[in-house]
Amino acid sequence: MARFSNLKFSEFVEQQQSARPGADQGDFHAYAYVSDRNTRMAFQHAKAVELAVAAGVRMFKSFGKAELLGHAVKVGPNQFPRVHNLAAECARTLGIAVPTLYIVNSPVLNAATYGTNDDAFVLVHSALVDHMSDAELLNVIGHECGHIHNNHVVYLTAMHYLTHVAGLFVRNLALPAMLGLRAWSRRAEITCDRAGALCAKDVDVALKALTKLALGSRKLYDELNVDAFLEQHEEGKTSLGRFSEVFATHPWLPKRVMALKTFGESQLYRKHVGAGTDGLSMDQVDEKVHGIIKILG
Repeated sequence: MARFSNLKFSEFVEQQQSARPGADQGDFHAYAYVSDRNTRMAFQHAKAVELAVAAGVRMFKSFGKAELLGHAVKVGPNQFPRVHNLAAECARTLGIAVPTLYIVNSPVLNAATYGTNDDAFVLVHSALVDHMSDAELLNVIGHECGHIHNNHVVYLTAMHYLTHVAGLFVRNLALPAMLGLRAWSRRAEITCDRAGALCAKDVDVALKALTKLALGSRKLYDELNVDAFLEQHEEGKTSLGRFSEVFATHPWLPKRVMALKTFGESQLYRKHVGAGTDGLSMDQVDEKVHGIIKILG
């Protein structure tokens, strides 16, 4: 684990010379959930996943982007500059190029990132813009930028097309790869929740944005009791229904909230927001998060 001295995360991105055990020198992803990193490394040796990813990217390059963006509005300095500036701020925090953003007409609170590592773009649903404050939207866009920063994009694209575009026969053949991709995706979401909090520079804002995804009601947002929300997870821990999470691309939201609260106690995050130099190491954070997001046990 690298020592951060008095560096904030943005300075760390520019200056880090060593990272967590097993990471290449000059790596700028110390906030990433270690299980996300390790699973992506394992994918390089998994033929089924490699073939599934290659097929998904081929479909994207052939027709996917035009289909996805046919009814979206591209964000830029002259089109929704407020949203564009939020994306630019996230890019500065994570040390990536400003991503291409599109607004999609949808009542569902959601955002997604597709493409390739060299040609990635973010789709933001219009309902998200309507329901989120600028600080919360900064967190959401930061989450999506985290996918780009951590080279998640080809895996997300493959998963999308194998789930929604490929024929039934192809999907059945790719089922082992799909289960592997979804298990990885649940870990990748933990990484990107952390990226969003780093961009928003306020873990409470990030937590509120997550709970809004569960609730979806402007009239009830201010009344939400987060502690009571987390008790729901305790109620379901022993039920057989918990095993359905194996097929999900995201951990259940209470788990994400608890995992993000743990990241908020880290030395990395606290130094980034100027809250002091103490806190959990990222190894300690990840050890706690392993226990939070596991499905069995």
